[in-house]
Amino acid sequence: MNPTQPTILLVEDDPNLRLALRDSLEHQGGYAVEEASSVREAREHLSRGAFQLILLDVMLPDGDGYSLCRALREEGVGTPVLMLTARTLEDDVVRGFEAGAQDYLGKPYRLRELLARVGALVRRAGGAAPAKQVRFGGYRMDLDRRKVENPDGASVELTRTEFDLLAFLVKERERVLRRDDILDAVWGRDVVVDPHTVDNFVSSLKKKLGWNSASRFAIQTVRGVGYRMEIEAP
Repeated sequence: MNPTQPTILLVEDDPNLRLALRDSLEHQGGYAVEEASSVREAREHLSRGAFQLILLDVMLPDGDGYSLCRALREEGVGTPVLMLTARTLEDDVVRGFEAGAQDYLGKPYRLRELLARVGALVRRAGGAAPAKQVRFGGYRMDLDRRKVENPDGASVELTRTEFDLLAFLVKERERVLRRDDILDAVWGRDVVVDPHTVDNFVSSLKKKLGWNSASRFAIQTVRGVGYRMEIEAP
């Protein structure tokens, strides 16, 4: 995954549907996707970075998509919202638009239609441009200027590869990443690199970021597989 891909927040509580949607959006649409299964998780993701589109299920375990969308609009969040729901009566559709959604698609939907609607909304939002700044564990990354600041506001000096590695780990936070996947995303598929090179760069990255047991993030080693970036909710 390229850190400059348009990023979609997928808010869906059905794990099977969420997995299928993510796979289609990433592999057929070419988007970066972050997942949430509840209003609370969606809020956590939105507090950490910007998105080019929110795919929002209406029925969620701790609230509903209408209320979340309306609250985001009241807070000044202008990210386009495409609602996905089995509730397709006219009153439900109108309620979605009145809450601030840009589009509304009933379930079951046709995948090609979904991807076409997503593409149109992302283009309309200028989705070729990624979120310019990302925050994690008190740190701030400026993706345009390729700079990182620690919680005290001091600059963290990283090499080009270290910056790209950190951007990928943050983008894919909470997911287990194989070393080969990290190599493909950061070094490139055509570059031959020893997989354990990743270990050396992760170790260097942790030192430069000043990681310790009190830090609000952790790059966890998953034995025999790779790494997982864990970030405390703000």
